[in-house]
Amino acid sequence: MATQDHAVIIGAGVGGLVSAALLAAQGMAVTVVEAAPTPGGKLRAVHPGGAAIDAGPTVFTLRHVFDAVFDACGSSLDAHLTLTPATILARHAWGDDRLDLFADPAESAAAIGALAGAREAAGYRAFRAEAQRIFETLDRPFLQAPQTNPLGLTWRLGWRGFADLNRIRPYESLWRALGDHFRDPRLRQLFGRYATYCGSSPFQCPGTLMLIAHVEAAGVWLIEGGMHRLALALEALALRNGATFRYGAPVAEILVERGRAAGVVLATGERIAAGAVVCNADPAALAGGAFGAGVRHAVPAQPPARRSLSALVWCARGNAEGFPLVRHNVFFSRDSAAEFDALAGGRLAGDPSVYVCAQDRDARDVAARIGPERFQIIVNASPTGDTHPLTQAETDQCTQSMHATLTRAGLTLDLPAAATVLTRPQDFHRLFPRTGGALYGPDSHGWAASFRRPGSRTRIPGLYCAGGSTHPGAGVPMAALSARLAVDSLLRDRASTVSSHPVAMPGGMSTRSARTVASA
Repeated sequence: MATQDHAVIIGAGVGGLVSAALLAAQGMAVTVVEAAPTPGGKLRAVHPGGAAIDAGPTVFTLRHVFDAVFDACGSSLDAHLTLTPATILARHAWGDDRLDLFADPAESAAAIGALAGAREAAGYRAFRAEAQRIFETLDRPFLQAPQTNPLGLTWRLGWRGFADLNRIRPYESLWRALGDHFRDPRLRQLFGRYATYCGSSPFQCPGTLMLIAHVEAAGVWLIEGGMHRLALALEALALRNGATFRYGAPVAEILVERGRAAGVVLATGERIAAGAVVCNADPAALAGGAFGAGVRHAVPAQPPARRSLSALVWCARGNAEGFPLVRHNVFFSRDSAAEFDALAGGRLAGDPSVYVCAQDRDARDVAARIGPERFQIIVNASPTGDTHPLTQAETDQCTQSMHATLTRAGLTLDLPAAATVLTRPQDFHRLFPRTGGALYGPDSHGWAASFRRPGSRTRIPGLYCAGGSTHPGAGVPMAALSARLAVDSLLRDRASTVSSHPVAMPGGMSTRSARTVASA
């Protein structure tokens, strides 16, 4: 095997797994090195009380992104996973007030009308239309294309580029933009929550992020066995095409020879030579020296002030009483502004919003079995796991505040300590070094935030980035898109070093077809 035909991928998160599968399908030799004992990265599971519980992302959207990945690798998503469309997207509660959003937009509009009146139902329909327009404006020229700057995006949008850019609400906050559609503060709070999907505040991120609402409204799927099964399916896809996985293998250094990436050195001292390296770690780890001084300059450093949110995450097997849970449930704070002010100041919110994923509730929203259920519970926190680890007293107070929010809505959760795993910002910082526990890379605050995310190519030839902390953004499908962009860049660069003419690639893909990976 020639070194130039070998790619090393650091990390088996979604970005690393998709990169491995796509590169292996093109005939390259692929070695994935992962510090953890299992695949998934943030898409991980824990096992309190012996039950596998999703400890990371729980919402599966943009299924077509993964359909395209599996198809490009000679398989299908349905051959690996059983997926069921959710009929209720989420149940929301403000004390005694409740609102369901449905897969059927007419049902959602009717539910909003019943809660807040006909004017708010009309506002919801207008909001949906605007969210869809923003998504469709940015999908191909930005989300599925390499990182660019505002001028480059304007050029990609064509002759109406400047007008289209202004219409995606980049210069006003999401909270303010929502005010054009909703007078009811509960609805502004509900749809403002989508900012937290990329670890940001609705008061500081641009109105552009209302596109996330369209992504969710376009379809949520339930994966039988849990979201971590997606990681196992992607691993199997890569293995099927010849990739090698090495777990419990942390990387100490990325090798650079003659000005380009040349492989990695493991913590054991073992050297693995390669013609290309894909880094599926937070770029903050690169800039912070986690992979050696020789690659610190590979990506721009992001100051800690620009980190996205962290969280306290309880994964437990317990019992619920008093509130009709569905798979996805959100219980809101009584003061959204105070909640995000506290987080911006590095403090835990005294009255937090709480997300509860009841993982044994199926698409019909009934418990899959009698007895204890599996829960994931999330409260947002500041990304200060490296500078201000939460004390036990702060943790206990947050736990009490979490239960208080649930109790206002009538929900009682009995979570035995022996069947509960709690992950705090300092724990996430240990899992994902140099991040402070930030879960979404840099924040999305301000109009220029999306352009500041590192792209696929770095300043070092042969070194590429993939994952939810890079372009195009946070979330499981975005991490997959980032991997497709990284693979596309790698294949283009590899082809250009061989010949300036289209040549046959391993696996029967020409350099011309390799350039279409990111838009498949």
